[in-house]
Amino acid sequence: MNPPSSPTATERVVCIDALRGFDMFWIMGGKPLILALAAFMIQAREPPEWLKGQLEHTHWVGFTAYDLINPLFLFIVGAAMPFSFNKYRAAGVPCRVIYRRMASRFTILWVLGMMVQGDLLKLDWATVRPFTNVLQTIACGYVVTGLMMLHVPRRFHVWITVALLVGYWLLMALVPVPGLGTGVMEEDRNLAAWIDASILGSHGYKHHVEGGYTTHYGFFLPIMTFSATVMLGMYAGQWLNSAHAPRRKFVGLVAAGVGSLALGWIWSFWFPIIKPLFTSSMVLWACGWAFLLLALFYALTDLLGWRALTFPLVVIGANALFAYMVPHLFGAQINGMSGVLFDGLASRLDTLGLTSVVWSAGFVLIMWLMLWFLYRNKLFWRV
Repeated sequence: MNPPSSPTATERVVCIDALRGFDMFWIMGGKPLILALAAFMIQAREPPEWLKGQLEHTHWVGFTAYDLINPLFLFIVGAAMPFSFNKYRAAGVPCRVIYRRMASRFTILWVLGMMVQGDLLKLDWATVRPFTNVLQTIACGYVVTGLMMLHVPRRFHVWITVALLVGYWLLMALVPVPGLGTGVMEEDRNLAAWIDASILGSHGYKHHVEGGYTTHYGFFLPIMTFSATVMLGMYAGQWLNSAHAPRRKFVGLVAAGVGSLALGWIWSFWFPIIKPLFTSSMVLWACGWAFLLLALFYALTDLLGWRALTFPLVVIGANALFAYMVPHLFGAQINGMSGVLFDGLASRLDTLGLTSVVWSAGFVLIMWLMLWFLYRNKLFWRV
């Protein structure tokens, strides 16, 4: 028996906005700011190596804090879906209208993803990368999860998520790849990479990293695990949307986080944690941290009532698409603006070793003030 919905189901959920803002903070300049602050605090020219390592993507097998940004974004989309879909149901919105809404969101996210990482704005077909970006993974996971929420009884949802995670593992492990055989999960030598190369050819995604090598991220086959990540977030949203007591909701999120981490770690012995392939073990590991972070922000906003503490992140999270797109498309211009505004201050504080801190903080401040203006005037970028 499913718990009844909370009477506040259609309102914005502050903890979700705060968590979304926390995720976007790292996109809109949080990484250089934290590294600069860390270097200043230990009075060194460089931040600690362990921190630098955690704020870089893992090349292949493994997982760092910075690797969490992408799956956390998908998880948060899923967490918000029960609230929006319940609003549609409460208003009696016909399915055909919801279909149009989903199709519109899918298309816009796909085009924006091509603008950010797909070289669409170069207007050169030879360089276009059609499937390259986290926004497109969100688009896929959103549609699959949305169709499930609309047409599949809730008692089957968990089984579908399990089927996607296990099915992806079995496909990667058992389906032979021409010239490789079965079970190969090396960089550029695996089933997901072969499928992408077969479909996209020279338009496939290549990520250039330090050292001169490239990493092929999987996209088509991992739609299964993109969707499973959104679904796991959906369960968190349904839990928050229930009529359970706040403390029970907090405990449930923590339990889900610990359980997901344990399952992901155990599974990694057979199916390694590889973010470029979005392996099933990686999904569980990442979602474990996502559940725990959501529990933390839920505790701050709903249990303790410390909403003022999370307000700066809520401002970012309420316009997450703006926070994501603007630094990618206009980062150089914002850096230039930061130079005009803060160059004098940075020069005066150079003897204290605060130059990098001022420059990094200036970028973040300019972005945050733009987001605050939108928030204050109730202007929200939505698709």
